[in-house]
Amino acid sequence: MSNNRGITIISLVATIAIISILVGISIKTGNNIIKETELENLKTDMLLIKIKGKEYVENANFKLGANIETASDKETKILNAKDELKGKEITNINEFGNNLNITSETLSSDNSNYIYYYKLYKQDLMDIGISNVNSDEKNGWYIVKYDIKNIQVEVYNTKGFEEGEQRYYSLNEIQNLEI
Repeated sequence: MSNNRGITIISLVATIAIISILVGISIKTGNNIIKETELENLKTDMLLIKIKGKEYVENANFKLGANIETASDKETKILNAKDELKGKEITNINEFGNNLNITSETLSSDNSNYIYYYKLYKQDLMDIGISNVNSDEKNGWYIVKYDIKNIQVEVYNTKGFEEGEQRYYSLNEIQNLEI
């Protein structure tokens, strides 16, 4: 009489079920780690751009000066101030759609609000010391809002970061997000 001690169907199914559960948990954890890393990279890149942008807007504010006597004096001072800003000035923010939540602000051609939007290209990022970041269609364009009068900077990314049903585009929106 032989005593056959092979693997039973029940133990095989149980083993496969346990392995499947472990694989599912590992995949979910891995996806969360990847998403968290993407968020942290985007935050870091945007913070670096904001820090450098703050320096440029402070220099621009200094060049703007306090006393503007005439309209031509104002235009000259604004042009000198804008020389400090990095990127290519955007005159039609609608090219990026309504997703950035900045279309409600009017891009004034008379420079009355001292707020300017600039699109950063790869070379602009390299010029400010950020060499491993891309600003393009695939990775999202970095847009900087310079408020010369109030010395404020906001950074946007046209790709943004998706969390659940919501997509966030500005540094202020994503700064406190956690996965």
